[in-house]
Amino acid sequence: MKTLGPKGIKYLKILHLLLAIMWIGGALAMSVLALTGKPETGDELYMFSRMLQIIDDYLIIPGAMGNILIGIVYGIWTKWGFFKYRWLTVKWILTIVQVLFGTFVLGPWINGNVELAQTLGRDVLSGSDYFHNLEMTRIWGTVQTTILLSFIVISVLKPWKRKQIGQIGNRIDNLNGL
Repeated sequence: MKTLGPKGIKYLKILHLLLAIMWIGGALAMSVLALTGKPETGDELYMFSRMLQIIDDYLIIPGAMGNILIGIVYGIWTKWGFFKYRWLTVKWILTIVQVLFGTFVLGPWINGNVELAQTLGRDVLSGSDYFHNLEMTRIWGTVQTTILLSFIVISVLKPWKRKQIGQIGNRIDNLNGL
């Protein structure tokens, strides 16, 4: 397979960094807003929920999906591959888990709160569903953000050595030589 040249890799890296900024910046913004916001009226609850949803829809989701696509391009058209290095494998696993958790757990809490606040208005203050969703968004959104920040550390430090594909074969050969 033909690989990208140096100029193509530079443009790919720029796009990767921009999308990572969207994803991580959106997660940080959402966490700060969720943890510090103190809406008190039905209208404030709706606007607060809608702001969280907008951050999710316009920063986090495009940043995450874009990074998955960029990762696929890196895997196919560069020397990095998909699972050639342990640190890349860890990033792939964490990325897929993050996206699935965000899609099927956090997303419904965030979108559900917009719907609850819009439908119930002031009455949302007397129910527990909205506040449960918000508390779960605060807790798990912070966990997600922390994991995203760990991507920066993993990408810069590349803490695990390269996988040794032939390592097991070499060990067997060494045992046979005894």
